Amino acid sequence: MSTLSNGRSKPHEIVERALELSTADGCVVIADEESSANLRWAGNALTTNGVTRGRTLTVIATVDGKEGTASGVVSRSAVTAADLEPLVRAAEAAARAAGPAEDAQPLVTGTPASPDFTDAPAETSSAVFADFAPALGEAFARARAGGRELYGFANHELVSTYVGTSTGLRLRHDQPKGTLELNAKSPAADGRPRSAWAGRATRDFKDVDPTALDAELAVRLGWAERRIDLPAGRYETLLPPTAVADLLIYQMWSAAARDAVEGRTVFSKPGGGTRIGEKLSELPLTLRSDPNAPGLECAPFVIAHSSGDDASVFDNGLPVPATEWIRDGELTRLTTTRHTAGLTGLPVSPAFGNLILDGGGEKSLDEMVATTERGLLLTCLWYIREVDPATLLLTGLTRDGVYLVENGQVVGEVNNFRFNESPVDLLSRATEAGRTGKTLPREWGDWFTRASMPPVRIPDFNMSSVSKGV
Repeated sequence: MSTLSNGRSKPHEIVERALELSTADGCVVIADEESSANLRWAGNALTTNGVTRGRTLTVIATVDGKEGTASGVVSRSAVTAADLEPLVRAAEAAARAAGPAEDAQPLVTGTPASPDFTDAPAETSSAVFADFAPALGEAFARARAGGRELYGFANHELVSTYVGTSTGLRLRHDQPKGTLELNAKSPAADGRPRSAWAGRATRDFKDVDPTALDAELAVRLGWAERRIDLPAGRYETLLPPTAVADLLIYQMWSAAARDAVEGRTVFSKPGGGTRIGEKLSELPLTLRSDPNAPGLECAPFVIAHSSGDDASVFDNGLPVPATEWIRDGELTRLTTTRHTAGLTGLPVSPAFGNLILDGGGEKSLDEMVATTERGLLLTCLWYIREVDPATLLLTGLTRDGVYLVENGQVVGEVNNFRFNESPVDLLSRATEAGRTGKTLPREWGDWFTRASMPPVRIPDFNMSSVSKGV
């Protein structure tokens, strides 16, 4: 039997001890060691910075009964050795008090142990900004000289996750996540203050250049010097990669196979079944996920802290292979757990931590602008909400810059709009996809950052109303 010191225990030790303490028929223990570092700035000057550390331990107990297997899940933060036994007993009590779990499956076995399972957790620190911070200072100086003010933040998180089970799994994954958001504003003395936004996702802040972003935003503030008011309506619209990511991430969150089979989503087939095999786009679009995608690496096995439509605690440790959700415009997969795969007759396809859309295009967004006779160029979307799950109709707002393009040139800034569109319907109407590249989803960046998307041309994007005061 292992012993733990009175101090802060190593993650693998606390996982092992929790498993030893368990008297349930099955047990899964997930230890998340989290660290973060951040910078914030306003008016071309740093305002705050900080570093945090934390631990969360999740214990999943399974109890076999005559009617089936029940599960109990309890998570707590800042767990020490003294907290372990009460936590394990609480999970067991929750399992014994629950009815049989609908998603019950045998716990996963046979996955090779991670060679670094017993190593110390990876941690981030302010050192992650060693090259970025001086470049940010240079961006402040350039912005100040150009009569604009920079606001924003940079955040870097690193989570080392340790998964141990009573069936012998010992897995570990380190997940870095960095985000940079930069707003440029014209001075308050400006008669009509203007704002422009840019964001980037990164693993280590070595591939982001704040001076280049400032230069990009300076161009957009220049475009906004001329204001053009347009009414609501359908417009040819260029969606930048960040907007495409926000729409398709929500689409993936709505792509549970069971819901589709039960006739409750846009992926339900009239008369029964799913739309798998149906052509969703005439463009050769492929939507995929891959745990080994360069720059977008994510966990190669299931990490499920709770059960839901697209996740099951019984699947913890299940290998996650590269998956094509849409291939050459055709729907090929919907998300399933082992349980819902059995219910629907579809392959096991766990949900992923990254998403990539590739349409075979080579044009940059600027090159797509240059071939636009008349249309709108968006910066980003926000406040996206679902209106109708049956069609996946979403509503939301444009933000920080909508620009009018005429004869290949941006001629001014347009008022913001509320839109009403379904991402599935947009795929069917898209007429062009540009070059795929890493992007930061603006709306969903707190939850999902690993995305690579192209800019997309929609000939008739529905701007349903003018948005006032945004």
